[in-house]
Amino acid sequence: MKRSRFPAVVTFLCLSFLYLPILILVINAFNGSRFGSVWGGFSLRWYQALFRERSIWFALRNTLLIGITSTLLSMVLGTLAAWALNRYRSRLQNAHYALVYTPLVVPDILIGISLLLFFVALRVPLGLTTIFIAHTTFCMSYVAMVVLARLQDFDFSVIEAAQDLGAGWRTIILRILLPLLAPGILAGGMLAFTLSIDDFVITFFVAGPGSSTLPVQIYSMIKHGSPPIINALSTILLCLTFLIVAVSRRLTGKQITA
Repeated sequence: MKRSRFPAVVTFLCLSFLYLPILILVINAFNGSRFGSVWGGFSLRWYQALFRERSIWFALRNTLLIGITSTLLSMVLGTLAAWALNRYRSRLQNAHYALVYTPLVVPDILIGISLLLFFVALRVPLGLTTIFIAHTTFCMSYVAMVVLARLQDFDFSVIEAAQDLGAGWRTIILRILLPLLAPGILAGGMLAFTLSIDDFVITFFVAGPGSSTLPVQIYSMIKHGSPPIINALSTILLCLTFLIVAVSRRLTGKQITA
């Protein structure tokens, strides 16, 4: 019986729709012409111009600062939240799950507006601090989701055996829990970092003067056109994202086989 090619054709069209614009962006990053419709030969001029653009480097510094700090705090809070959801049962269990997972399903624009109103009501100046708080708010939910998946397959009899042998909680945490949960925590942290450096909507609402991140800076640069250096910057960010995803998948694979 002859197999239909229709599913393969549909898959090819869908993948082309998703990745063809990215391919065009990468090609234009090496285009010597200022106009994407005209090929001016292979060139690295836009990468050279990118490294001379101070506003980009200032925004990159803010992005990495917010991404690293919010990720570290999210890893701590997300792991604690996952542990609490897994170990402590109560009649409000479903409500606790809903509170942790709400940032995953609520539209970013609603989170951004609500956080903006919250900061204004408390008279908190908008800046790097408010961006840090906002990113931690939604990043910790992703960490909790990944770590909770790991905890659901965790054999807690190991902890009971360690307690029977006289191990204290400090020893159990440092020598048993953290090594076994480390792949899940790191995978959740890398996911949180990727989301943090990529976030635009929430950051746009809670950012103040002098606290632009890369997504906000890119938006301000393309409002009056699309400078070619944006293609070069986007290509670098794309490679960075692929690297983070690859490492995260490798860690997740180790987590599954552990």
